[in-house]
Amino acid sequence: MRVMAQVAMVMNLDKCIGCHTCSVTCKQTWTNREGTEYVWFNNVETKPGIGYPKHYEDQERWRGGWVLDDRGRLKLRSGGKVKRLLGLFANPDLPSIDDYYEPITYDYDTLITAPAGRDTPVIRPKSALTGKDTAIKWGANWEDDLGGAAEHAAGDPNIAAMPKQAADKVRFEFERTFMFHLPRICEHCLNPACVSACPSGAMYKRAEDGIVLVDQNRCRGWRMCVSACPYKKVYVNHNTGKAEKCTFCFPRIEAGQPTVCAETCVGRLRYIGMVLYDADAVTAAASVPDPQDLLEAQRNLFLDPADPAVVSAALSAGVPRDWIDAAQRSPVYELAIRHKVALPLHPEYRTVPMVWYIPPLSPVLDAVSEMDGDNADPDQVFHGITQLRIPMEYLASLFAAGDTEVVAGVLMKLSAMRGYMRARTLDGTVAEELLAATGMSSMDMERLYRLLAVAKYDERYVIPPAHRETAAELAELGTGCSLDVPGGPGMGRVLLPLSVLPIKRNGEP
Repeated sequence: MRVMAQVAMVMNLDKCIGCHTCSVTCKQTWTNREGTEYVWFNNVETKPGIGYPKHYEDQERWRGGWVLDDRGRLKLRSGGKVKRLLGLFANPDLPSIDDYYEPITYDYDTLITAPAGRDTPVIRPKSALTGKDTAIKWGANWEDDLGGAAEHAAGDPNIAAMPKQAADKVRFEFERTFMFHLPRICEHCLNPACVSACPSGAMYKRAEDGIVLVDQNRCRGWRMCVSACPYKKVYVNHNTGKAEKCTFCFPRIEAGQPTVCAETCVGRLRYIGMVLYDADAVTAAASVPDPQDLLEAQRNLFLDPADPAVVSAALSAGVPRDWIDAAQRSPVYELAIRHKVALPLHPEYRTVPMVWYIPPLSPVLDAVSEMDGDNADPDQVFHGITQLRIPMEYLASLFAAGDTEVVAGVLMKLSAMRGYMRARTLDGTVAEELLAATGMSSMDMERLYRLLAVAKYDERYVIPPAHRETAAELAELGTGCSLDVPGGPGMGRVLLPLSVLPIKRNGEP
């Protein structure tokens, strides 16, 4: 067992109102420079929809993530090293600017310099790339609140992957449609395909906290990382020709502060914390044959930070004591591992993503009440869940590799928590049936409710600051390509410097 620490995030989709504050603040902080006009490290999509870039979840087209070969071993869907080297100068699996969108600006001078006249001057959209007049046809937020659903949402790859009977439930008529918002950042995976695909070794996973970054001095612009990332969260700066991606706001993390997107989130839906995991077991967990077993395999990677044996192994591996204490108070561990209400996005990509989501729960208690049912009766609550406007099959295609039982279990826990707290608040009774149906104790219910409903700032963000006294140990970058590191991509023992900036500013690293 090799204990390592990883910073991770959970997002509660029930709380996302689609205000895009996280996207705007991230944009202003990280990608407000020339060459990154089309780049959104954080974006908020409306589901169902084809997303940004278009159809990014269609891995038959983009060849992202991992698959198993005939011998059950992991290999990049984009091919082995030989295939990628042969296509080094002509990578066919790249989204075009049309798949993202052509960023635009306006000729504002027209408004200022136009002569007086009877007609109001008009400013035309101009491409931020070419400076020529252009038409606005797509954007990072084009489908917001199902704005483009009638025309595009039927092409959602998740709907295409659902059984026909389940896919037929998805309708886009006003009376029957459903929607929810899905904020996305880089997943900072434990088994990152982008790191393994990089021919120059510029992509790396920091050994101290697991954040995936790009060494701009090493990047040669091969763009294999863009193809390999199944979430399409690696971008190319068209000014420098180099890769850039979400940095998990690592300067803030090192100072014990949350990411900008989490700090400014209006709905307070993001949780950040440390988890401990067994690095030696990552490859095996990502290699289980059945995609629907990947979730449990990933959960089994995480170690109980309160276990004395784990604490001893972590200290022996160099994990600071205060980081272990933070892992013991981690909201990510609580939600994803202890209560099992948070799920990873597309675990079938086998990257072992570290940004988890609590699926959205429609007003199920109201639905039960409308049927003249008892919202404290687990059978009636479960029946209400099966009748939700958001089909469980759709949520399962996003968060559980199609396993509807996993999603139903999560929604049952969430709805049981609401029913339990409602009964306790209204008349002081304890809904024992709900506790028995979910296998949770009253203390579990209280803890889950507090974390999801009334958690304070320091409960949502449990982030230990970096240890500067170990800076001397972090003086060298690893020299080999990540593909050649024993134990899997990004799992090398070489620690990487905290001071390496992944993005150049004003020509300086």
